[in-house]
Amino acid sequence: MGLSDADRRAWHDAGAWHDALRDAPAEVLRQLSGDGDRPPGILHGPAAASQLERDGERRSDVLEAIRWHTLGNPAWGTVGRALFMADFLEPGRPFMQGDRAFLAAHVMHDFDGVFRQVVRMRVEWTLREGKEVFPETIALWNRVR
Repeated sequence: MGLSDADRRAWHDAGAWHDALRDAPAEVLRQLSGDGDRPPGILHGPAAASQLERDGERRSDVLEAIRWHTLGNPAWGTVGRALFMADFLEPGRPFMQGDRAFLAAHVMHDFDGVFRQVVRMRVEWTLREGKEVFPETIALWNRVR
């Protein structure tokens, strides 16, 4: 995709670190994220970003990608968008395997188009399941539609 060495490292690091605290207790997630209101299931990204920042990580694109990877962020650059797609398109997940494999095969050729489809599919799933659609996700959808 013609990425610079710095971009490749950022994509790699965001992917490696985004779920570092996924299985942490809710109390730890709330403490690290500073969020006492939202469901614990979406706090592992903000908690991991906060911990990484405390540990010295300074790349804002990596931190923001990790912080918002479950909800999305309309201000993202390529690191956040790549992580959002990778998290959804990850091989081995049991849902929509054919559709996700097709999209994954096209990321290199149509990064923005695949990203738009992933956002659409995640919003549709959230609505279909009757789950809360967070303002960040709505703002992301409005940015890419």
